[in-house]
Amino acid sequence: ANELGVFAMTEHGLKGVSNPSAIFLASYRDDVPGSCVLVTQEGSRPLLVEIQALVDDAHGFTPKRLTVGLEQNRLAMLLAVLNRHAGIACFDQDVFLNAVGGVKINEPAADLAIILAMLSSFRNRPLPEKMVAFGEIGLSGEVRPVARGQERLKEAEKLGFKRAVVPKANLPRNPKEFPGLQIFGVASLQEAVDVCRNAEE
Repeated sequence: ANELGVFAMTEHGLKGVSNPSAIFLASYRDDVPGSCVLVTQEGSRPLLVEIQALVDDAHGFTPKRLTVGLEQNRLAMLLAVLNRHAGIACFDQDVFLNAVGGVKINEPAADLAIILAMLSSFRNRPLPEKMVAFGEIGLSGEVRPVARGQERLKEAEKLGFKRAVVPKANLPRNPKEFPGLQIFGVASLQEAVDVCRNAEE
């Protein structure tokens, strides 16, 4: 059964896609600023989706805030957290967010990937290569655990990703289960920012 309802047209008609993540990441490049891969959860299955952000100088009196496939209200909250707990102010910046492939993402687990994509665009520097992220961010800048962390990590490793930035509480009990994945557990937004900065150096 194709739980996600993702289909592709073949010479034999519509067929269910067994690995939707591969389709959503088909044109993903990890060498461009403003891009971060999120491991989200669709039903009972993990799904990798590219989150794109564009943070640019505002050209009007009121900076634009636009999201496609992501929650608009959550963006305002994340920008406030980014300002308060990472010292990065975007009050004079237009901010555009897009979940590639027309996916609609409603879970708070997207917070960390959204913030890292925005940071990457703001600094005009790509994130470390082959990296995924997931985690909910609270108002005090803490990174909260999310459901099905192990399944998300397995999907990322299966698709060839080498690094994962995740809530500390989602660290696997036995890291040897993920031999191809370097997993960074973070408890705060600042720790996540530091992990990415250190990996670039």
